[in-house]
Amino acid sequence: MPTEAAELVFDEATKVYPGRDGAAVDHLSLIVPAGEICVLVGPSGGGKTTALKLVNRLIPLTSGDIRIDDKSILQFDLTDLRRSIGYVIQQVGLFPHMTVEGNIGTVPRLLGWQRRRIRERVGELLELVGLDPEDRRRFPAELSGGQRQRVGLARALAANPQLMLMDEPFGAIDPIVRARLQDEFLRLQQEIRKTVVFVTHDVDEAIKVGDKIAILHEGGRLAQYDTPRQILEHPADEFVAEFVGRDRALKVLALRTLAELKPAPAPGHGLPSLPANTSLRDALAVLVAEHREELVVTDGNGASLGVVTREDILG
Repeated sequence: MPTEAAELVFDEATKVYPGRDGAAVDHLSLIVPAGEICVLVGPSGGGKTTALKLVNRLIPLTSGDIRIDDKSILQFDLTDLRRSIGYVIQQVGLFPHMTVEGNIGTVPRLLGWQRRRIRERVGELLELVGLDPEDRRRFPAELSGGQRQRVGLARALAANPQLMLMDEPFGAIDPIVRARLQDEFLRLQQEIRKTVVFVTHDVDEAIKVGDKIAILHEGGRLAQYDTPRQILEHPADEFVAEFVGRDRALKVLALRTLAELKPAPAPGHGLPSLPANTSLRDALAVLVAEHREELVVTDGNGASLGVVTREDILG
């Protein structure tokens, strides 16, 4: 089975449900480059989950096409298509009568992997998602919500898919655990580089997680598709500007770092210091908390690169 990431193309993809006025997804066209995370976000009725389910044909297309590495999803055997795509949902959907090992090994077993290979793969994935090797013998009911979500992620990765679909995967988790899972997911993505389509209703999560964000109008029409920074700095229209929030200038600060500024040579004695990879938003928070106007920027070895001011950050 190929293990590299796949390019995903929505080509005028449309879904109209019989008996309903208007489309659920309306001529959606966008390209998700191989190895990138595309986040679908928008208001209720925007067709986010519908668009996701079109990819693995849980919902049939009305018209248009979706291609995985230039091959139409309609050309795949349906079972083969679904087994080749990792799928993670908010409710996790673990089999309660199976152990963690049994759940993670579901697709490899269906693909005919040998027991030893499955066992080794389960061990690799438990380590990858930050679970204890002993967890393989536990049942879903014995796990916390965050642990179950990690098992769901491991199960989706088990057969090393080229493409992953994630439908509000962290939506039912408390905020602290959710932030940790987001960080863990981004760490994993740095290692495994899958192509991911990620649905969320949370703009902040979209900004944090996405390489690209697709904002959908009600009725499944694409409003804007771009990087988080471009969307925040250059919203396509008033709908996008309102959707991402009036605090979008602050959100932009979370995407930029002190390394992008030009620290002024200065001694900086007694000033707070932060590494150059600190976000401007976090740097501003430190200045506000410590009632300061300046801080020292340091390199990876802790050596001073110079001083930046509050005005530098806000500028």
